[in-house]
Amino acid sequence: MVKAIFPGSFDPITNGHVETIQTASKMFNKVYVVIMTNTSKKYLFDEDERFKLAQDVFSDYENVEVIARPTDLAVNVAKDLGAQIIVRGLRNDADFNYEREIAAINKTLAPNLNTVLLLTSPENSFISSSMIKETATFGGDVSHLVPREVAQALKIKMESKYDA
Repeated sequence: MVKAIFPGSFDPITNGHVETIQTASKMFNKVYVVIMTNTSKKYLFDEDERFKLAQDVFSDYENVEVIARPTDLAVNVAKDLGAQIIVRGLRNDADFNYEREIAAINKTLAPNLNTVLLLTSPENSFISSSMIKETATFGGDVSHLVPREVAQALKIKMESKYDA
């Protein structure tokens, strides 16, 4: 059984993330969506909210499980779960250079762990969580760029942010 992890902060989940999971779930027997923390990011959704949103978005995928490991390294999560693969999505050449560096570091930490980079389709190649948050903050409609559950959560978050 080939197991993979798809680690990320997912703040919030975008259609690009969903596309990557759709592809990975066809390639591997088991895929773990791992909610993690990136210390260089400022979060709109807290860890519990990101976890719940991911569970809602991926609930119909039989071989996909969402877990939260905010204080662990991805390689340690993979080892703990018996995963052989780290899945990452690529939108552009900047992503490639960034992911290549991370894959190289991960290889030094876990030589038996491989990274698989999956290209997103052109319609998802410009979507980033940061862009989604920025657009939503200023009242832009992002419902066509994120799953329905995320669009609803963003709407509620923005309303509460500006009603306070």
